[in-house]
Amino acid sequence: MQFTIGGQVIRVSLRDFAELSEAVEQRLAAREGFALATLNLDHLVKMRSDAAFARAYARQDMVVADGNPIVWLSRLAGEPVELLPGSDLIRPLCRMAAGAGVPVAFVGSDDETLRAAGDELEAAFPGLQVVERCAPPMGFDPDGAGAAEILARLEARGVGLCFLALGAPKQERLAARGRELAPGVGFVSIGAGLDFISGRQKRAPVWVRRLAMEWVWRALGDVRRLGPRYAKCIAILPRLVVGALRRRMSGGAQH
Repeated sequence: MQFTIGGQVIRVSLRDFAELSEAVEQRLAAREGFALATLNLDHLVKMRSDAAFARAYARQDMVVADGNPIVWLSRLAGEPVELLPGSDLIRPLCRMAAGAGVPVAFVGSDDETLRAAGDELEAAFPGLQVVERCAPPMGFDPDGAGAAEILARLEARGVGLCFLALGAPKQERLAARGRELAPGVGFVSIGAGLDFISGRQKRAPVWVRRLAMEWVWRALGDVRRLGPRYAKCIAILPRLVVGALRRRMSGGAQH
């Protein structure tokens, strides 16, 4: 499943967790870096008005579907993919890192969240080494000198897996830059995932997620901020549905 935005091709490259697991395990074993993004409708909305974000997304080595609308669109297009939210990937990826003896880093959020999440994950996965926990200051620029210093530090410390909790588009832009400045690091963009693990934020109950209504749960908790965001997501759905159907009829042509 893929989308073309401003000349950039954004492709969901991994269909399910089995493919993701195999790809990440191979990279960790070989000590090769990568950039993994988790695509949702909000990202597609942002990319339409942010060319730098679209370029950064197109440079990701791996992209999975983080959001039921992306999954539904993939089915309409005849190229079904599995739902793989970034928040659900943290624990299994930490298990892989612990098994491979790969040091882990967190970049984003705040000091308290990083400390609590790191302690929780190290206790859950014996052998896991969280060697870097960095909460950048307000106004952090993924293209600035401070970002370059962080990336150099990750590479110097031998970090093999770095979870980015900066929010879109900063985390994806930093991951894309990291592929050049810290080529040995695997970057995973996870949004608020560490907040859920640390307990700073409460995630929707499992039954709500199974009904594909997590977005409603989140919106009700912060209507002023998330209401307009979700309205923009809903507004682009008709066009995306038409594109998915055209892709199916054309046997996989770009739309």
